[in-house]
Amino acid sequence: MESTFVSATILLILITDPLGNIPLFIAALKQVKPERRRLVVYRECLIAFCVLLAFMFGGQTFLKVMHLTDESLSVAGGVILFLIAIKMIFPGEGGALGSDKVSGEPFIVPIAIPLIAGPSAMATVLLMATREPERMLEWVGALTITMLVTTIVFLFSTRLQKLLGEQAITALERLMGLVLAAISIEMLLGGIAAYIRQFS
Repeated sequence: MESTFVSATILLILITDPLGNIPLFIAALKQVKPERRRLVVYRECLIAFCVLLAFMFGGQTFLKVMHLTDESLSVAGGVILFLIAIKMIFPGEGGALGSDKVSGEPFIVPIAIPLIAGPSAMATVLLMATREPERMLEWVGALTITMLVTTIVFLFSTRLQKLLGEQAITALERLMGLVLAAISIEMLLGGIAAYIRQFS
């Protein structure tokens, strides 16, 4: 599956799912003083951005060290994205914050990792960079826009939750889950097809 700058940006926004993460984000910041929340948002989004950039630029080296192929990464990425999509469509108990209650001011965990830079986002940026490294500037641009969108959504999370309501946010998350499920299947089939072509 060939990616464009726009499709890569949309994919990353779907995976990081800032709208769907609003309730979890608000819960994580319950113990934080209102005057510090803006600073926490900037800090956590910057940390997540740096983590994903590290996976993007270190992807090729990581694959060589672990003796992994692009095809296996594509199949694994498709499976992970499909599981994330299923959770978005059929949300259950718990979530990215797990069962642990967040106390005090969150640092790195759980907002930066895994709420923003979760396993699916890490696998996706790694896959994008290793499949088409010559377009690295585009992938960095797509990731930058994604993080800007996430930052803006989190900065206005309380207002957005009141404006849209929980039902609207849930509906949007399920719609994004459907799109992500289709993308994950495409990625999975692409990986399998590329693997089969090696033997033909």
